[in-house]
Amino acid sequence: MLDLSLLPDGGVGWLDASGESADIVISTRVRLARNLEGYAFAGRARDGERLRVLAQVGQAMGEIRQLRHGVLLRVDELPPDDRLLLHERHLVSRELAGLDPQRPVRSGAAVHLTRGTSIMINEEDHLRLQSIQSGLHIADAFAAIQALDTEMGERVPYAFHREFGFLTACPTNVGTGLRASVLIHLPGLVLTKEIGKVLAGLQQVGLTYRGLYGEGSEVVGNFFQISNQTTLGRSEGELLDYLTRVVTHVIEREEESRRVLLRDAGYIIEDKLWRAYGTLRYARSLTFDELMSYLSSVRLAVGLKLITDLSVYTLNKLLIFSQSAHLAHAEGRELTASEADLARARFVRGILASDTGFTR
Repeated sequence: MLDLSLLPDGGVGWLDASGESADIVISTRVRLARNLEGYAFAGRARDGERLRVLAQVGQAMGEIRQLRHGVLLRVDELPPDDRLLLHERHLVSRELAGLDPQRPVRSGAAVHLTRGTSIMINEEDHLRLQSIQSGLHIADAFAAIQALDTEMGERVPYAFHREFGFLTACPTNVGTGLRASVLIHLPGLVLTKEIGKVLAGLQQVGLTYRGLYGEGSEVVGNFFQISNQTTLGRSEGELLDYLTRVVTHVIEREEESRRVLLRDAGYIIEDKLWRAYGTLRYARSLTFDELMSYLSSVRLAVGLKLITDLSVYTLNKLLIFSQSAHLAHAEGRELTASEADLARARFVRGILASDTGFTR
């Protein structure tokens, strides 16, 4: 079983709710897609070529100071449960983890550094450098990854075109190769039925939205990932500044929706949110979808200051550590679906009891 204690801060330091607007924005991620010159892109490369990419990056790791302290995991050599665990922790993508039965795991690795910085090797592109920060910290997340990108590019020449910029496996990433995303909680806009207009507006201004795990994932618990849709024709600074301004506007819309809810349906909303809190405190079985729905309500209650004895950090912990692979890891064995539901409810009651002093 994977020893997650080997990872700096367990790889989830971004859960600490220390960032700006942390009650609404869970995290900010900035990713740079890069490919090595002279190799077929990862999706078309044979295993031998992918292994040569791994070897070349491994050699560069020995020369880059900040990478020497990283932890390298050969993801393709891990059992499925451990790969799912890394994915649930947002440390590797679903593709690199090989979780799709139609696309089995291929030779790849993940390098984890400190403060949410990591590299995925042989994912859709040869390199995916990424930084995850708590709250709304788009500029900080980019700064964390920029220096590493420069050093890496000096040792493993990137595929670069004078006219198009960095060349990538997917045309939508060509140019800067930059994708910035914000994981944001928007229950106010959902309850006031304004969310459709906001999401349509995002697409009209060149942004997109996805679910909790990015591309291909469904929206659950009113958590949305908002990101830039194109990377060509604008500088990194322009892309990041634009996303920051739009997300700030979305946060303002969410805050306004919350004020409307309290003004027009105060006791109805209060009753709904307190019922959700009661269920989390005393339920004996919880599916993941049920948990996400109740967590969303309780997070809204904390944001509205209706519930004051619960921290955003505790809610963030519940979001990640109550997923199936994490529960199985904590129990030290595989769990059936019904066993996972029982373990999830037990875990939630335990966390709420220890963090708030409630009885279980």
